[in-house]
Amino acid sequence: MRDVAALAGVSLKTVSRVVNREDGVSDDLVAKVERAAAQLDYRPNLTASNLRRSDRKTATWGLLLEDVANPYSSAVHRGVEEVARELGVAVFAASMDEDPERERELVSTFSSRRVDALIIAPTATEHAYLANEVRNGIAVVFVDRPPFGIDADCVVTDNREGAVAATRHLIDHGHRRIAFVGDFASIVTANERYQGYVDAMAIAGVQVHPELVMRDVHDAAQAVASVRALLAQSNPPSAIFTAQNLITMGAVEALRDAGAQHQVALVGFDDFAMANLLDPAVTVVAQDPRAIGRLAATLVNERLASASAPVGVHVVTSVLIPRGSGEITPASN
Repeated sequence: MRDVAALAGVSLKTVSRVVNREDGVSDDLVAKVERAAAQLDYRPNLTASNLRRSDRKTATWGLLLEDVANPYSSAVHRGVEEVARELGVAVFAASMDEDPERERELVSTFSSRRVDALIIAPTATEHAYLANEVRNGIAVVFVDRPPFGIDADCVVTDNREGAVAATRHLIDHGHRRIAFVGDFASIVTANERYQGYVDAMAIAGVQVHPELVMRDVHDAAQAVASVRALLAQSNPPSAIFTAQNLITMGAVEALRDAGAQHQVALVGFDDFAMANLLDPAVTVVAQDPRAIGRLAATLVNERLASASAPVGVHVVTSVLIPRGSGEITPASN
């Protein structure tokens, strides 16, 4: 900082005020300091400056996602980062891989590094363990799934209603033997989507056939095997509702391998890259994970400004996008 001050021809205090973005410094002085800093490749020691700040904030957030490689998680991450960047905040992200112990481990790791906030797509079924973090001033917001055992803001999709819309879409196109392929039954969102499927079938007076229900399917490889088993039945489904994006990808592969992609209707929950370019293009119930991430980040900022503000559940609605695969009618028609 002394070198920057000398090169810019200003006081050390002026450099400090510019680096810390304090008010009261003229534009001309700011420009001089920034030019000198760039010429010297000066980078402030954020750890040291944070220790001196009266609010003890570090301008860092921890983002805990199921899998940062999953398109849904990546889009949430992007939404969080867009808001964080506007606020001058750095975001550290990590994957939990549906492991509750990994969730607790990452919470501990981020907390020990003094992040100001945690945004969590929870895997654990109990979150009272976060009470200490909240007492210590860390803002906590949940995404995708609600927490249990703690009052905190959460941002979710209308999973049950979206699943009703997907299933009803298939029923409206003449299908009665509609298969369901969903994620782990232990996941709240997976259960909500299954219940939406059951609700839509019941409302339409259509029987749910147990042999057409495949649950605890978590990735594309398992989905391929599950859909192949469905197609191999003596009375296979005429339509499939896949309740997670990786499952939908696996279903597309299995249908194509069987040459059935134009005979068996398919609606997926979650959009994915190039779904609109396949043949047929895949009909989906699309969440808006980027909007979920942006809203979660906004709530974090508000929570940091007012820790006592009421908490709430915030729902980002999904939308059915017909593209072709969900509009295939049964062969008998």
